Amino acid sequence: MNNCSWKIKIGATLAALWMRSLRIRVHAPADFRPGVLGLWHQDLLASTAAFKDKGVHILVSESGDGEFFSQAAQKLGYTVTRGSDTHGATNVRHVLKSLKKGTFVGMALDGPHGPDHQVKPGSVWLSKSSGTPLWLFEFKYGAHIKLKGWDKFIIPLPLTTIDLEIKYL
Repeated sequence: MNNCSWKIKIGATLAALWMRSLRIRVHAPADFRPGVLGLWHQDLLASTAAFKDKGVHILVSESGDGEFFSQAAQKLGYTVTRGSDTHGATNVRHVLKSLKKGTFVGMALDGPHGPDHQVKPGSVWLSKSSGTPLWLFEFKYGAHIKLKGWDKFIIPLPLTTIDLEIKYL
């Protein structure tokens, strides 16, 4: 194992433990059922914490950051497919198979590169192709840090409480 992959594995384990510490209160409609779980890239950590150990199938970027995140997500019980809705049409089809089997599927609506809060076509295509709903996550954070990147990435502090409202997109 090379030095870089060792660091990624340790970091992913620590990130998974950190996400397990978050207290997520989920508020979903009465008819909430399997479909596409749509989140904004900035809410990646809270979204992952909210659906840990539920067997959700997620699409994760093939970038270096994506490698780190995919390993952390697997430690939280997610099935991970690497790719994107714009550069990995074959990979999106793997996710479609899961939707058709009745599994929740998750992906960042604004993709791995933005622009932020602009829905990319892959999630809409998945919802229509599978005949399942496209859900939108809206978070209200307790203690957190907001970064200054394109997505204004939010890092919730350990043990904080976060409210998640799930709506139809």
